[in-house]
Formats: sequence, structure tokens, C-alpha cells
Amino acid sequence: MAVKAVVFDWDGTISTLRHDWEIIMNPMMVELIGEDSGEKVRDYINESAGIQTIFQMKWLAEQVKERYGKAEDPWVYKAEYNRRLMENVTRRRVDLGSGTVSREDYLMAGSETMLKALTDRGITLYAASGTDDPDVKADAAALGMDGYFTRIAGAPPGIEDCSKEKILRELLDTDLNSDELAVVGDGKVEIRIGRESGARTLGVASDEISLCGINPVKYDRLRKAGADAITGDFLDLDSILKFFTGKIF
Repeated sequence: MAVKAVVFDWDGTISTLRHDWEIIMNPMMVELIGEDSGEKVRDYINESAGIQTIFQMKWLAEQVKERYGKAEDPWVYKAEYNRRLMENVTRRRVDLGSGTVSREDYLMAGSETMLKALTDRGITLYAASGTDDPDVKADAAALGMDGYFTRIAGAPPGIEDCSKEKILRELLDTDLNSDELAVVGDGKVEIRIGRESGARTLGVASDEISLCGINPVKYDRLRKAGADAITGDFLDLDSILKFFTGKIF
């Protein structure tokens, strides 16, 4: 059976505008917890990839409090992390706007062709992200990809809310059956939610530097999460379309 709607994770699945977010988060956490926390921080970031940022900052606050007896509010940590991250993201958006770089430099290989093929077949597309809602919408607009999606949803600013799960639940509350819905993403969070919902799940073990090929760390993470199929990019359009029309590759 062909799907009628697909929910895509955004960062690392379609867009790489926020590539290197781990390189921003890791030293910030180590700086606040202590130099000897490097391995713990790396393991946590790998484990938590894909969840809403505020929950990662709550973990950070717990670690700081455990070690030093007190910590800032998690929203304070989130604001500082976002400030550091947005220095890179803003520069990349400016480069896109000036034509210094092309949008293909920040899109996973084959993604736009694939999205167009799905919309041409009448499949409704949604994008969900743990990034703040205004930021993920701005990223999609900067890349010229917002027109492919019926809805783009990120985390509501100042609110603890899992936007990916919310969108899936809302879809499943409509006339769609679970086998008419697919979830696509590079993190285990969306794959887990998709499996729990009975949706078809496609893991994207993306190499965010090369923009194509398999990232073995992500592949292992997605395999353990139970993705129905795993790809590194969207270049093999025939296989991707077969997945969405009911034939697993």
C-alpha cells in the first residue's frame, strides 16, 4: 500500500544548515560540568540526538547540580547554546542569501528531487524538528524548501513539547491508517515514535559532510532503533519511491 503522508525530520535528514551542532554543544557541556566529563557528554549527545533541545539542557542542569550543588535554569543554558549555534547558522544563511554558496551545499543529496517526486504523486509532506519553530521555518525558507511541506513544525519557544510526536499523533487521529503514514529521519527518536505509531520508518544514516553515502555511527543507531529500511541519501530515487509505495528495499 502506498503512503498518503510522510513526516520528515529536518536537521540531518534534509538540511545540514545546523551541521556541527554537536561540536557546539559538546564543549559547552564539558565547560560547565568539568573537563573530566568528556566521555559522558559524548555518550549523552549521541544517545539524545533528535530530542528537543530543552531536554538536553535539563540533563546538563542535572549534571551541573549533581557536581556543584546548584545550576542555572535549563532555559538559561538553552539560550547560551542557541546563541553559540546561531553564529554558524546565521553566517550560512547570509552566504545563501548572497549567493556565496548554493542551497545544494546544505541539502542532503537527492532530497529536493525526492520531495518533488512525492508531492507530484499527491503525497502530503510534513517536516518536524526539535529546533525552535521560528528557526526551523527560517532554515527551510533560506533553502527554498518550505514550499514542499504542508506544515513545518519545530519546538514551541519556551515550551517543553515534542513536536515530532505531536505531529504524528495528530496525523493518526485523522482518517489516515498507520500504514498510510511514513516517518523519515536520521535519529532514533523519530524512528521510535514512528514504530510505536505503526508507521513505515526510513532511517537516513546521513554523512552531513559529504552530503551522500552512509555514516556508520548513524547506521548502527538507526539499525538498533528498528528502522524498516536505511539509506544514506536520496539519490536512488527508484528505491526510495518503492519504499513509499509499499515495497521495502
